[in-house]
Amino acid sequence: MAGRIEDYALIGDMQTAALVCRDGTVDWLCLPRFDSHAIFAGLLGTEEHGFWRLGPAHAADSAPPAAARRSYRGDSLILESEWDTPRGTVRVTDFMPPREGAPQLIRIVEGVTGRVPMRSALRMRFSYGRVVPWVHKHEGRTVAVAGPDSVWFDTEAETYGKSLTTYADFTVAPGDRIAFTISWQPSHKEPPPLPEPEASLEATEDFWREWVEHCTYHGPYREAVVRSLITLKALTYAPTGGIVAAPTTSLPEDIGGVRNWDYRYTWLRDAAITLSSLLRTGYREEARAWREWLLRAVAGDPENLQIMYGIAGERELGEAELDWLPGYEASAPVRVGNGAAHQLQLDVYGEVTEALHLAHMTGLARNDYASLLQLKLIRYLEDHWQEPDEGIWEVRGPRRHFVHSKVMAWVAVDRTIKLIESGDADGPLERWKELRDDIHRDVCEKGYDKERNTFTQSYGSQELDASLLLIPQMGFLPPDDKRVIGTIEAIQRELSTPDGFILRYPTEGDSEGVDGLPGDEGAFLACSFWMADDLAMIGRVDEARKLFEKLLALRNDLGLLAEEWDPRLQRQVGNFPQAFSHVPLIDTALRLTASGAYGG
Repeated sequence: MAGRIEDYALIGDMQTAALVCRDGTVDWLCLPRFDSHAIFAGLLGTEEHGFWRLGPAHAADSAPPAAARRSYRGDSLILESEWDTPRGTVRVTDFMPPREGAPQLIRIVEGVTGRVPMRSALRMRFSYGRVVPWVHKHEGRTVAVAGPDSVWFDTEAETYGKSLTTYADFTVAPGDRIAFTISWQPSHKEPPPLPEPEASLEATEDFWREWVEHCTYHGPYREAVVRSLITLKALTYAPTGGIVAAPTTSLPEDIGGVRNWDYRYTWLRDAAITLSSLLRTGYREEARAWREWLLRAVAGDPENLQIMYGIAGERELGEAELDWLPGYEASAPVRVGNGAAHQLQLDVYGEVTEALHLAHMTGLARNDYASLLQLKLIRYLEDHWQEPDEGIWEVRGPRRHFVHSKVMAWVAVDRTIKLIESGDADGPLERWKELRDDIHRDVCEKGYDKERNTFTQSYGSQELDASLLLIPQMGFLPPDDKRVIGTIEAIQRELSTPDGFILRYPTEGDSEGVDGLPGDEGAFLACSFWMADDLAMIGRVDEARKLFEKLLALRNDLGLLAEEWDPRLQRQVGNFPQAFSHVPLIDTALRLTASGAYGG
């Protein structure tokens, strides 16, 4: 059985990523890209679906021991795990070098004290655990081949095959260092070069150290901010600049339920807010690369903006179910692809325009096509902002007039007006000022409940929605407006969990709710960070800081967050690690630091 979601560590090479459990098992790895088929899919099934365990030898009828300690090496994505055993202490260093040739996952075993018996057990299964590859020796190297894929396994340790698994049994003493590497290569090509583990380790450490040096944040939450920035960098597909929402699929929002989605794609919303955090912490090159990705992805058809694309800008992300995988803790179905790609979500126009606006305001080199794109998006919104949509949460129920969608349509128009007023674009300024006023008036008349003094999830609805917390952050209304304060307090009353975290919206248990799905979900971590932001904005800074630090305490021991927190089970749920959780962590840290609202 796979570990708890928070038991996993992330390693990656900015093109794909692996999850490593506390017991030294790699349970998830897609090659060669984030969205490729997994060769280790034990995370969503059993060991029969692929894994790679490397740790102290243990009895066959006992669970593999968890590492006594683990951490990232400094500000890097190099994982170090240590086991204390009756025979001594051993360290395993796991990393994926930033890619220049074949993708590699390298694991180096190092003896610390005593003499420790070790075992590597490697079970490769292609196509998400469905295909058993042909494993054989080629010039002294072990290679697994199936269809277009080959994976090469290199080590100095002696290996043997048993039960369709490749094993290595060996002992390490102080000073011993034994490396294990897997490398992916198209099966029709020549073998990849022999790995150089020690040189690759040094180069990987140098890469991360140099990258982190560009961070301009030096406040009291620097450790949390830097770890979140490293995570966001790891979720960036280096060849194109696209940013995946998470490196996993189908980790459940509701353990045992059906709320399981594939997040290995680039959501414009997630990527846009990621860009804003990168810009505000000194990472202009990543922001520039994302803007270029965006312009390529929407080229030729910007009016039909999709809410998400493939990491190279692909438009077709057809959804399918993998019925041979039982799902994480029996949370089925396991899905690949995402049918929400062609939903209408009007808020995306606002997020993209806000990101382009921020890039412009922070001095990113002007791009004429970016300005042209912004104008095209507003012309589309002129004709469509009054339509119902599926909204920020991608409901699979009926379309509604979601208040957040209308607010973000207002943001898109407002930021474009500012672009024109700056002299960097031409457009019908007076007409669009009238449009901005019309949208604002419409929201305040139809999306506001006067009796309860709160905005609502959608026009005519009594329900609340945590996305309303973005109203003051986007400048739609000032923080001291009584309607803003009323909305914040209503969400605190009606959408808070007992421990003070925030739900996205009400769910209906076994019945279908507004999102068209049965089941419940945990507290949505981004929404909880938004609440901390809003509390700081309305002057309740001590309360904001306390909530923020409670959220920081939910991170796993490596500083990583999934999408949600289950208050009943007291554990992380949803895809992991999640960009949409780490971005607002950075934003809230910046806001609290600017306000001086921190302890110590």
